[in-house]
Amino acid sequence: MGKHTLKFLLVICLSTFLQSCNYYEETEEREVVARVNENYLYKEDIQALIGQNVTKEDSILIVSNFITRWATQQLLIDRAKFNLSSEVQKEFDELVKNYKNELYTKAYADALVAKKLDTSFNQNEIDSYYEEHLENFRLNEDLVKLRFINLDKNSLDFKDIKRKFIRFNEEDKADFDKIGLQFKAYSFNDSVWISTSSVFNRIGPLSDSNKSQLLKKSNFLELEDSLEVYLVYVNDVLLRNDQAPLEYANPTIKQIILNKRKAELVKELEKDITRDAIENKQFEIYN
Repeated sequence: MGKHTLKFLLVICLSTFLQSCNYYEETEEREVVARVNENYLYKEDIQALIGQNVTKEDSILIVSNFITRWATQQLLIDRAKFNLSSEVQKEFDELVKNYKNELYTKAYADALVAKKLDTSFNQNEIDSYYEEHLENFRLNEDLVKLRFINLDKNSLDFKDIKRKFIRFNEEDKADFDKIGLQFKAYSFNDSVWISTSSVFNRIGPLSDSNKSQLLKKSNFLELEDSLEVYLVYVNDVLLRNDQAPLEYANPTIKQIILNKRKAELVKELEKDITRDAIENKQFEIYN
């Protein structure tokens, strides 16, 4: 029988199967769709592949492709088992068993921990951890505190905006809050540490050539491209390998504390479940 004939028969079989899906009734005997050596693919395994709004032709193609992939995988597995030593197969089976056990136990432990986990934080706890582990909090990038404005070159009140931007007293801040929407982009929160990489992403004219100016404290920069001007004022700077400030390390410390709480809950869970099993005669060690 030729290759094309086999393919034609497969399509006919699949077509017949799809037409009868709506009339299928459950029986005690499972209906076989394909076989590879001692491995069987059943009708119930492929029923979920067929959506309600899928055409007959697409359904045939979907099922055909699935059967081919399934068969290829089974053939590869059989060939691997034939060629791999029993020791290697035993090692793989053990790995699969361990992975399955880990999936089950982790899912169960995570569900229980999620119910009991305290996600609130005391600032004293965060401060203490920071002070006790100062050397662990070194910066791996440069940080800056700055404010900036992006506006058109031809703004009529450019000189006034520039003067207020540099001075930036309480009255200036109030004025900028009122007119902020007229700028193309801006940030006036110059009390928060941000990475220089994020600054480069937001301020187009910045480059390696003027990065040194960005890393100077109390420094004003006026940068421009063909159409726009960026006014930048750098309040403060921290360089790579400097001590990370507490406010910057805060999210990391919270995650560390949270992970420790999770680990402690898991240990407590393991002790409780083992103790209960011993008390209920579910777990015994024979001498």
